Amino acid sequence: MTLAWIKTISEDKATGDLKRTYEEVLRSRGKISNIMRVQSLNPNALKAFLELYVNLMYGKSGLSRSEREMIATAISAHNRCDYCVSHHGEALRFYVKDGDQLEAFKRGQLPEKTEMRTKALIDYALRLTVEPSSVVNGDLEALHRVGLNDSEILDLVLLTAYMNYVNRVAKGLGVEHNEQEARGYKY
Repeated sequence: MTLAWIKTISEDKATGDLKRTYEEVLRSRGKISNIMRVQSLNPNALKAFLELYVNLMYGKSGLSRSEREMIATAISAHNRCDYCVSHHGEALRFYVKDGDQLEAFKRGQLPEKTEMRTKALIDYALRLTVEPSSVVNGDLEALHRVGLNDSEILDLVLLTAYMNYVNRVAKGLGVEHNEQEARGYKY
């Protein structure tokens, strides 16, 4: 199976920094994803990518893990990045137990009973995704009204920028996935 439109280095062929990075990912996540393999020709970029990913998705934040996965899934659905919708939708499955709600997020829709905070987070993330030049200081007021502080808003903006970046890596390099590739990671 082709993993992407460019050459990738598999775990069994990795050496040096790439091998060490793969080994760390295997210890922490249980397997290597195709979005990581597609960056194998540039191990330093892959390492930076992983550090940012771990910080934004798992690091200390006022945004919950479920909120972060909802945001990641919504942005990816908007960008029509099936790879990231599959991966973040699978992670979101751990937090959203209602199948209809999960599928709505994966289609890029807000479920009917979405909390105001979640709606505000996703609305802002999508506005920043779709038309970043339209975002103004006043837009933060909607986030403040649902209880977000400035640190949480920073995390939201960083996560939004990161997801748009990774969606473009996946789409720009034709990173492939299937159900088996998206499942089985440690969360």
